[in-house]
Amino acid sequence: MTLTELRARLPWGLLLAIAAGGLIALLPPLPGLPQAGQYMLAILAFAVIVWITETVSYEVSAIMIIGLMAFLLGSAPTVANPEVLIGTKGGLAMALAGFANSALALVAAALFIAAAMTHTGLDKRIALYTLSKVGASPRRVLIGAILVTIILSFIVPSATARVACVVPIMMGVIAAFGVDKRSTFAGALMILVAQGTSIWNVGIQTSAAQNLLTTGFMHKLLGESVTWMDWLIAGMPWSILMSVVLYVVIVKLMPPGVGKIEGGRDAVRNSLRELGAMSGGERKLLAITLGLLAFWATEGKLHSFDTASVTMVGLALLLMPGLGVMSWKEAQNRVPWGTVIVFGVGISLGTALLGTQAGSWLARGLVDNLGMEGMSPFWVFAVLGLFLILIHIGFASATALTSAMLPIMIALLQQLGGDINALGMSMLLGFVMSFGFLLPINAPQNMVCIGTETFTSRQFLRTGVWLTLVGYLLMLVMALTWWKWLGWM
Repeated sequence: MTLTELRARLPWGLLLAIAAGGLIALLPPLPGLPQAGQYMLAILAFAVIVWITETVSYEVSAIMIIGLMAFLLGSAPTVANPEVLIGTKGGLAMALAGFANSALALVAAALFIAAAMTHTGLDKRIALYTLSKVGASPRRVLIGAILVTIILSFIVPSATARVACVVPIMMGVIAAFGVDKRSTFAGALMILVAQGTSIWNVGIQTSAAQNLLTTGFMHKLLGESVTWMDWLIAGMPWSILMSVVLYVVIVKLMPPGVGKIEGGRDAVRNSLRELGAMSGGERKLLAITLGLLAFWATEGKLHSFDTASVTMVGLALLLMPGLGVMSWKEAQNRVPWGTVIVFGVGISLGTALLGTQAGSWLARGLVDNLGMEGMSPFWVFAVLGLFLILIHIGFASATALTSAMLPIMIALLQQLGGDINALGMSMLLGFVMSFGFLLPINAPQNMVCIGTETFTSRQFLRTGVWLTLVGYLLMLVMALTWWKWLGWM
């Protein structure tokens, strides 16, 4: 095969990723960085370019990263003893280390719970019940959509699963109301669902994979983490205030323009009535979910059971014959196994960046070039938060962004030391990872919603600019007040 034929077959993004990674790997030794660290920077460059260009799927990129780590790191000396090679077996062990992290178990269990929700239809029942109570005017429907998003954020631990449940319901509402799907009201409703999901990804630890990845990195790199309730107390006030901001922005920029929709509430109630009485499976799932919420909320207060372990017990109950709500065969086709692979490799990537000193080397460079030495914790958060918001524009996944950036952020916080609370600041930077407000491509839930063809990218951007600006400023205000009072700053 000639070089021209190879170029024709390989996507340009993949060629660019290979070229960038190869260039970094073949550079002369970088001062102060072990060879293994330099190879990890090459792998990081490859991963970031592949993720940004979406030249291959995330699942395929994860397998590629495993192979690169096995052979590139395997050919490098160990950091502790330059006379000894890591070896391919050692490199592969580093590539698979993330699969032994408790955060991965939590993500996998959360995906099963989300599958149980769609299997039993409990999520749909909750959404329809909430909408049936809010009224039939367009503004009340918008409020109802926000309430649905909030409620499901507590009990469905997957942003994509929540939106996949809500979108068909909202499209049914739009059709039942007799409103054209290209109307301003329909677009406003779908944008609100997407943006509201991102907002509540901040407030609830178990609502999004990037949050669980953040806590996993905390535990792995800092030796401690935050509880579900600590996260809720810190993040929920921001999400509540931003929900109000979201409603105001949507109403101002995309006014519904119609009065009360006749028969709207009846249409929702008819859909709810068609579901019939709550099934035994739904009752069991609701009981298990409420039990999990109770255990998550009281960790460190009434018991010492960690969130991941408790969730695994809940998963066992969901699958237990006679007591559970679904069999393994019913569950396995509903669980996105690729997400589990990507998540595990993400943890491995971040851990290896620090283990090979690549993360701390990058952190030192950022500290020196950005003049961060001597900055107060507030200004450190302001600078790093803005950096993450801007770089998120190039990422289609908050999980990928967290995998690539959070380990470097943690290394930077440790490098700065001083008055910085590395644990608290890591959580707050984890909040910023959910800022996927600007472009539809910045989050999977955005793509699900724009797939309904009810709004354009330009309409999404108009609302997203305001949400990003106000959301960032609100985080700065909370950094000076609420989070400082809680001791996280």
